Amino acid sequence: GFQYSRYDGGLNAPGWDTAVTGNVNRWFGVAADFSGGYGSQSGVSVHNYTYTFGPVVSLRQSRTFTPFAHFLAGGNRASASFGGISGSSNGFAMMLGGGLDVNAGPHFAIRGAQFDWLTLHSNGVTDKNNMRIATGVVFRY
Repeated sequence: GFQYSRYDGGLNAPGWDTAVTGNVNRWFGVAADFSGGYGSQSGVSVHNYTYTFGPVVSLRQSRTFTPFAHFLAGGNRASASFGGISGSSNGFAMMLGGGLDVNAGPHFAIRGAQFDWLTLHSNGVTDKNNMRIATGVVFRY
């Protein structure tokens, strides 16, 4: 799906998001989420990739909507370049959020909205004021 991230300091970074969830039962699952965000600020080009994993709780009471909440933790890789000079770092990523899927059939839904608060930690610096909004297509098997 499509994601829009807003990082501390005002950097806007549209990009992509994909996730796979294995459901243990009707309300609990484990997810793997991978995303990339790309932005530019003051001539500096920034790429940020996250790979996070964790529990997902879904409320499957309605045939129309499926709200969910998740806590995901893992890593991130950030790179920046300016005038032919570039650098990158790896660090910790943590997301807390959830969203709403609009069911369109037994094996298909539209992710109406997903909102995540995102914390990044790299090189001894923790950045807690980040957010991500995502939407896309959901396939169920």
